[in-house]
Amino acid sequence: MYHLGIKQYVNQSTLSRANENRDWRIFADFGTYLIQLVKPLYENQPIPKVDVENDVFALDSTTISLSLKLFTWAEGKYSRGAAKIHTALDLRGNIPTYILITDGRYHDSNVLDVMPIQPDAIYVMDKAYVDFAALYNIHNTGAFFITRAKVSLDCTVVEQNFNIDKTTGLRSDKTITLNGIKSKKLYPENLRLIEYYDDEKDNDLTFLSNNFEASALEIARLYRNRWQIEVFFKWIKQNLTIKKLWGHSENAVNIHIWVAICTYLIVAYVKHSLKSTLSIYEIMQILGISAFDKTPVKELLTDFQDNQNFKEQRDLFD
Repeated sequence: MYHLGIKQYVNQSTLSRANENRDWRIFADFGTYLIQLVKPLYENQPIPKVDVENDVFALDSTTISLSLKLFTWAEGKYSRGAAKIHTALDLRGNIPTYILITDGRYHDSNVLDVMPIQPDAIYVMDKAYVDFAALYNIHNTGAFFITRAKVSLDCTVVEQNFNIDKTTGLRSDKTITLNGIKSKKLYPENLRLIEYYDDEKDNDLTFLSNNFEASALEIARLYRNRWQIEVFFKWIKQNLTIKKLWGHSENAVNIHIWVAICTYLIVAYVKHSLKSTLSIYEIMQILGISAFDKTPVKELLTDFQDNQNFKEQRDLFD
């Protein structure tokens, strides 16, 4: 901030008044530009324990609790106020590529009706997105989905692959067809049902997918990588506490969220430009405590990395 000419604290009420009238779409457009700039920089980034060439996106939403007395536009469930941030996170680099901000009543699966679907990409999501009409649209677009099957799923096993290694956690790999009259009409083609045991959490998981190309283990591992979006949402919430929101209008909240997204993307760009081995979140922390520091960003990150390497070497010989 020092290098931008901002050399002192900016009053919150000043930001609040400005953001009541400043159009949030300016920031959304800038965020879209940054997405187009940053996403290609990480397109060759590997996904842990998975060998697929497709683009892979984790799709989820996070809810920010708000006071209905202050945020009258943000209606949520059970007479409470809330805003939702729906996000598609590119797992190659953990770059948000799609953002939709709604009130708390907006159902997660409705995002599939408005979000552009990229052919040949893989979309990883939880069972809240099981909408067979929307999933069939993904299929017809030439893309793939991996989601959790609901317990109430009514299906018939058409074929089963018995050649699986149960020591990896896999329990079954089946080809199924839906039985329900409505669901079969909405999704008339075969699906893949994979049962997997997560020994870390002692949990049985059942995955539903239209991807018959990847191995069953790769599909399970792709879903496990979905946790990256939870880390992203954790950072968003840490930076969007209610007491620090810059205004109460829908416009002001949209601006605040998009500024946070733009900040994240700029740091991702800086990380790539400086070829830093630090994570985006580590760089965020360094910049957060050095906002008014006169030291250039490159020196800040280099000094931090050198200190980390020295500490690791010292610990090694202690």
